[in-house]
Amino acid sequence: MSAMAKASGALKSVDYEVFGRVQGNGGLRAAGGRGASPYTEQEAKKLGVVGWVKNTSQGTVTGQVQGPEEKVNEMKSWLSKVGSPSSRIDKTNFSNEKEISKLDFSDFNTKY
Repeated sequence: MSAMAKASGALKSVDYEVFGRVQGNGGLRAAGGRGASPYTEQEAKKLGVVGWVKNTSQGTVTGQVQGPEEKVNEMKSWLSKVGSPSSRIDKTNFSNEKEISKLDFSDFNTKY
């Protein structure tokens, strides 16, 4: 990924928290013992960014995304506007956005 990242320009890292109906059946990180599909993880892998996603006890979804600036911006847009098919996103907060020299993760994972 480092060659691709260098070709795409600067690497970025950003933390996020998504508010709305974003957990459970069809949420941004569809959860539950059934092993439902984690949409955020799928989207991140499709875009080629790394990091993590996790449901919080407050009913939000939080995480971190890292990768080439252009791909991180695409993921931010998805987290703000699109989400999973049945989620309702009220707002998304982004924090600690910064340029980084190397990725801290090798993949995008769901934390439990």
